[in-house]
Amino acid sequence: MSEQESLLSLAIELARRAGALQRERYETAFEIGTKSAPVDLVTEVDKACEAMIVAALEARRPDDAILAEEGGGLDRAGATWRWVIDPLDGTTNYAHGYPRFCVSIGVEREGERTLGAVYDPLMDELYHAARGEGAFRNGRPVRVSPETELGRSLLATGFAYDRRESEVDNLDHFGAFLKRARALRRDGSAALDLCYVASGRLDGYWELKLQPWDVAAGALILEEAGGRFSDFGGGAGARSGREVVASNGRIHDAMLAVLRGER
Repeated sequence: MSEQESLLSLAIELARRAGALQRERYETAFEIGTKSAPVDLVTEVDKACEAMIVAALEARRPDDAILAEEGGGLDRAGATWRWVIDPLDGTTNYAHGYPRFCVSIGVEREGERTLGAVYDPLMDELYHAARGEGAFRNGRPVRVSPETELGRSLLATGFAYDRRESEVDNLDHFGAFLKRARALRRDGSAALDLCYVASGRLDGYWELKLQPWDVAAGALILEEAGGRFSDFGGGAGARSGREVVASNGRIHDAMLAVLRGER
């Protein structure tokens, strides 16, 4: 087994282990706190999942860098491999018992997205990809949708945690797409939204003010499924998560036009 194959196997193993913990604790009593804003939640399950993943990586991959949402691990400068982890994407959903959340683990090699695993523990759906080798759900290849018209497209989006204070709240884009697309969805997990575009369940997705751990795995899975991932200008700035446009590629330019305010 090559090193890359070994790392993908490890990412999948850890995603499933964290997902099992989420499934076990789902709709039980657990501690809920806040972070950057009253609507930005964190639970003891987020922390437990991250601690488990980080401990396993520190034991088995001690020289690798780790960037994790809740601050676990060490983002070692100069490391060849970097793990970018969202231990529980969709925390607000999880806290309310809304069945839309996942584990997201991306792996970069020298700064390039290389591996990704996203696991939905309630649906028991595991998405994974390795650069140049395609994208898969539960071992079967997935591809983006063939839709070419924005007016026939199903899109998804989300809203940032600072929406109560900031005027940059995505409502203008939401209104514009509401008039142009077939339908919109807002389900609270960026990683799953990206995987749903990758697998053709959605035709496109956009969002503002995400973080690298929200998109590290899903972006690779999308691209390996034939999709396109960019910032609002069509460039590579989406890596940071600050502006994200994801699509089947065929409606991407039309989505960018709407985001530019064109009619």
